[in-house]
Amino acid sequence: MELNLSGANSLSVSKVAGTEKLSSLFMNSALIFSCKGANYTQSLSCRGTYTKASYSSIWQNTIRSASGEEVLFQSYRVNGTNGSSMYVESARVLDAYDDEYNGVIVHPESLPSNPTAFASMLRLSITHWKRKGKKGVWLKLPIEKSDLVPIAVKEGFQYHHAEKDYVMMTYWIPEEPCLLPPNASHQVGIGGFVINDRDEVLVVQEKYCAAGLEGLWKIPTGFILASEEIFTGAVREVKEETGVETEFVEVIAFR
Repeated sequence: MELNLSGANSLSVSKVAGTEKLSSLFMNSALIFSCKGANYTQSLSCRGTYTKASYSSIWQNTIRSASGEEVLFQSYRVNGTNGSSMYVESARVLDAYDDEYNGVIVHPESLPSNPTAFASMLRLSITHWKRKGKKGVWLKLPIEKSDLVPIAVKEGFQYHHAEKDYVMMTYWIPEEPCLLPPNASHQVGIGGFVINDRDEVLVVQEKYCAAGLEGLWKIPTGFILASEEIFTGAVREVKEETGVETEFVEVIAFR
């Protein structure tokens, strides 16, 4: 059975519980509602049987998982004319964990096989991650679930890289330039050793780092962009990290 809500919400019915047993005629029919307000009545024709049902409410709930993380899910209730009611609960957000850059990495093993269920979970997950202020999302789709790729693309995911048995897709949430790194080939890291005319050395603390490195002072570091000269990248990284304008003098170490 599939419940389609035209407009703001559309989901696959993953769990239906009623206060009375529904006939197979009704269960085999598709329910189509037009969402225009908090409460409304919509007439349905089910194989010649004229049925009236009223959409009661849509609400979002937050539950706490076994790991202690808040999990968002949506619930729906449809009321029949004879006093019966049907409860429809959508799937929860995708199982994922946070990375050290306030991003999200989805567990590929927990992805649903059903494309309709995946589409509903992905939309709800994006809403959940936006609400929590997350940034980059990493979605690894195994080859046996490649039919989920078009759904992810439709929701705004982009290809990052692919191997023989999976494709990696990414989604950048903030309204700012994407900071997710490109696919690995090789990277050149640089550190800017900056000294002013008072022989003071410029040092910084990383905003996102491993717990053991919190509070550590270091020189500004970063990575050279593709086709970028080392001296240009060093000046750029210092500017991006600290806002300080510098002049490149020389390479003092290389490994």
